[in-house]
Amino acid sequence: MSGRPWIDRARTALNHSYRRWMDDWESRLAMAATNRVVRPFEWGLEWTSNWPCAAKHPRNGHEPEGYLALLSDAAVSNGDEFYGYAPPRDFELSQGILRFTSPVATPHPENNVVHAQWFPARSRNGKAVIVLPHWNAKVHEHVGLCKGLQFLGLSALRISLPYHDYRMPGELERADYAVSANVARTIDATRQAVIDIRSSIDWLETQGYQKIGIVGTSLGSCYAFLASAHDARITANVYNMFSLYFADPVWTGLTTRHIRQGMEGEIDLDRLRASWSAITPLNYVDSYARFRKKSHFIYANYDTTFLPAYSRAMLEEVRLRDLEHEVTVLPCGHYTMGRSPFRYLDGYRICSFLLRSL
Repeated sequence: MSGRPWIDRARTALNHSYRRWMDDWESRLAMAATNRVVRPFEWGLEWTSNWPCAAKHPRNGHEPEGYLALLSDAAVSNGDEFYGYAPPRDFELSQGILRFTSPVATPHPENNVVHAQWFPARSRNGKAVIVLPHWNAKVHEHVGLCKGLQFLGLSALRISLPYHDYRMPGELERADYAVSANVARTIDATRQAVIDIRSSIDWLETQGYQKIGIVGTSLGSCYAFLASAHDARITANVYNMFSLYFADPVWTGLTTRHIRQGMEGEIDLDRLRASWSAITPLNYVDSYARFRKKSHFIYANYDTTFLPAYSRAMLEEVRLRDLEHEVTVLPCGHYTMGRSPFRYLDGYRICSFLLRSL
């Protein structure tokens, strides 16, 4: 018994040392990017013109924040309409790339063509997984996961997110238009991502795939959750770094400090939460619970962008509704999850869950 306090102190010291080491590693990886741009705050109401709720609620003397709150409330009240779409008819698969016109039109022609890399498994077992990368992912990233799924017998479709890689407007170096200090444009990009995901499922069905899974990482996890909450066809879900609110990681994250810089003095976190309610997972947990789904939530104990508290808040909502789910907690951070050995642990948990669940 006399040695136990020493053991406890040693364990505490080791934990502190590990956290400092992990935080230092995270900071070095985060600061490696030197092309972040602080863009000015904008409500961006011109981006709302094609939303279904805008047709029902035209602006009539509303100030910008109030009008966006009105539209967001209407979107949440009728999410199936907000995230509804007319299915594309111009799917084209060439040299392993699926292309089609996004049902959501934007002023940027490059962004209006969806690109998705296709990794068909040898066996035609009717099982396919949609892979959604993280924010600012390069075109080669997450391909390793797709090839792993392909090897294991699950076909994989890696979708380029709006304003990313193939879809990036020429004036950008980063996917700034996907998440930015322009409030309505961020909502529009999220709506487009969700609708592009659902459109991709339409194509998978034409190819004979009936069992559909999805993997979303970081920003991709939010897109995945919103898509699954509005599409019963997605039955196996992996959320790789996730948050209950869309606004919280943007406001407090190490990765998004430059976005907060553009917003500070114009809006605070509570108001940003309200403005982005149309794209906030919390508001669609009940919609998600409508469908029978299997879910696996993966988060990192030392994440400096999707803070563990944000992930645990989402898990609490899931547990309150008694939804079938699994949880994995990895001893790493946001950036280090993509580094060895953590990426292998992460990949194993993703693949084993999907193999069991599809």
